[in-house]
Amino acid sequence: MRREIFSKKHDSFRTVVRRFVDEHIAPEYDLWEKNGRPSRRFWRAAGELGILGIGVPPEHGGTPDTTFTHSVVVTEEIQRQFFAVGGLRVQTDICMSYFLHYADEQQKQRWLPKLTNGEHVAALGLSEPGSGSDLKSMSTRAERVGDHYVINGAKAFISNGASADLVILAVKTDPSAGRHGISLIVVDTTLEGFERGRSLDKLGLKAQDLAELSFTNVRVPVEDRLGEENRGFEYLMSNLAQERLSIAVNSQAAASAALDHTVELLAGTSPSQHTKFELAACVAEIASGQALADRALAELENGTLSPADAATTKLYCTELQGRVVDRCLQQLGTAGYTRECNIGRAYLDGRVSRIYGGSSEIMKVIISQTLAL
Repeated sequence: MRREIFSKKHDSFRTVVRRFVDEHIAPEYDLWEKNGRPSRRFWRAAGELGILGIGVPPEHGGTPDTTFTHSVVVTEEIQRQFFAVGGLRVQTDICMSYFLHYADEQQKQRWLPKLTNGEHVAALGLSEPGSGSDLKSMSTRAERVGDHYVINGAKAFISNGASADLVILAVKTDPSAGRHGISLIVVDTTLEGFERGRSLDKLGLKAQDLAELSFTNVRVPVEDRLGEENRGFEYLMSNLAQERLSIAVNSQAAASAALDHTVELLAGTSPSQHTKFELAACVAEIASGQALADRALAELENGTLSPADAATTKLYCTELQGRVVDRCLQQLGTAGYTRECNIGRAYLDGRVSRIYGGSSEIMKVIISQTLAL
């Protein structure tokens, strides 16, 4: 079906991004999977092209006349070749929003140019060992001592954790206040007391950086806090709609790529009627998911995407990804059950999409709260 969310400038940008994927991701991707992270060369190249500056004002090193829709183009082109570069979306679709909305002008001048040119990589430190992303049970503390915060604690499952130069860290600044005692502090990873733990051996997403972080008496200047003290939970909730749409867009693109590749592999093999029916069902599901994702994207660009609608989109598109990739793998049989096959890799890479950014069960909780029950 014809999509109406892209203009000619998006089509031109897509051509540039497709060339970027061919020249800067494809030749290195096997090495990234071995190393567990993209190269610094990749981040620099993405900065030079303007990918890291999407949605950022030009005076802070951003790419003019770009919005989240340009990030969608990037995601679709990367997924088109079955590459998992989720750390890029963490920086552009998630972390950058906090800097743009809650950093003061001095902070923006310090941080944004290095983030947009690829000199700095950013991470968001939420999840903790044993408590996941349940912010109420967070144990990482930041105690105010004069003009510094002294931070102690640990974070786990942090995307870009092994590469990050800056970590937007969620901490308890008032432990007695529950969710109303959380603040966001930007931690420079060169500070004394900051340590990186092990990089996690994941089922899929082998090229994506995921690590543990620890903080032992890390002294961070108060001026590096994002926004006001104890309003961190509010700030985190405000960006969830875009974060969840980013995941949904990635899942939708992955499902579409899986179907296209499966059809390509089966072309000329005289597939059975059953196989044709299974793939036809995938076509219908992907069309439905694309309509939902594109509508949510339009709402986001208009500033009207609600938390429930974002949750609906993430729930549907991530579950759709699982169904479509599983069906495609089933039709390919044992030939698809290897990491050498794009469909086998997509099967492993895609499983976590129903967990991170809020599990499918959490999405159902959010959606159910809108029902008059």
